[in-house]
Amino acid sequence: MDIGIRLHDTVNGTLEERLRYVREQGFSCAHLALSKTVAGFDMDDAPERLRDKDFAKEVRSAFLNTGMRCAVLGCYLNLADANEERRKRTQEIYYAHLKFAKAIGAEVTGTETYANPELPYAKQAAESEEAFELFLESLRPVVQRAEEEDTVLAVEPVWAHVISTPERAQRMLEAIPSDHLRIILDAVNLIGPQTAARADEIVADAIARLGDKVSVLHMKDYRLENGAMPAMACGLGNMKYERLIRFAKEKDLPMTLENTVPENAETARLYLEAVGKKLDRAEMNRDGD
Repeated sequence: MDIGIRLHDTVNGTLEERLRYVREQGFSCAHLALSKTVAGFDMDDAPERLRDKDFAKEVRSAFLNTGMRCAVLGCYLNLADANEERRKRTQEIYYAHLKFAKAIGAEVTGTETYANPELPYAKQAAESEEAFELFLESLRPVVQRAEEEDTVLAVEPVWAHVISTPERAQRMLEAIPSDHLRIILDAVNLIGPQTAARADEIVADAIARLGDKVSVLHMKDYRLENGAMPAMACGLGNMKYERLIRFAKEKDLPMTLENTVPENAETARLYLEAVGKKLDRAEMNRDGD
């Protein structure tokens, strides 16, 4: 199993120090959010900063020197912003990240689809065709740039965002049919407090609709607490992982942990690996019958 982690959930230090630390914890790949990991990096400055070839060489070398892979380069900004000036600047930041991803060997540039602050939140999140069409309009040139750079943009659906369901994600992929537009599947992010009872059904639907376009799994856990749904490290809550891990093994997909702290990250990895081993034993027993 190919299990990684968000670098900003690890100990403080330089990029290479963080990578060495998680390598020692048994992880094989990482999710890199530059503004949360590299001291002094500001997303507003990304179009200029990411042109620096020495910076790209430094980041690439940090991964190579530690034997780690960059599974995801994070660029989690709002492409559905109704303000055209802000939206165009956001697109420029995405263009810069896509070019940088190619330079450092990142497998995908990852993003979510935040709700639009200028529309009523509930309508925007779950129902608004206006928001969906605005997002597609904004996304198309970013995907085109990914094609030009020969890299991948991967969208992560979230129950309270524009791409909120497996069905909406499927519509997005059909509207922009490109091998350079793919999916980050975070099952917990598809489950809201009102739908937690249908968690396995939602995961199954996501895999059925999106499975061939998924590049990475994000892995975390959740609990329902007084109508809220706080996220936490794998193994600490209510999430069932068998379907996801079976899918990851079938597709040979990397999984990156979220919502860990240095003290429980390795335990979360071992928990998922134990689920995987249990599935392997069950498969061997079936083959032996």
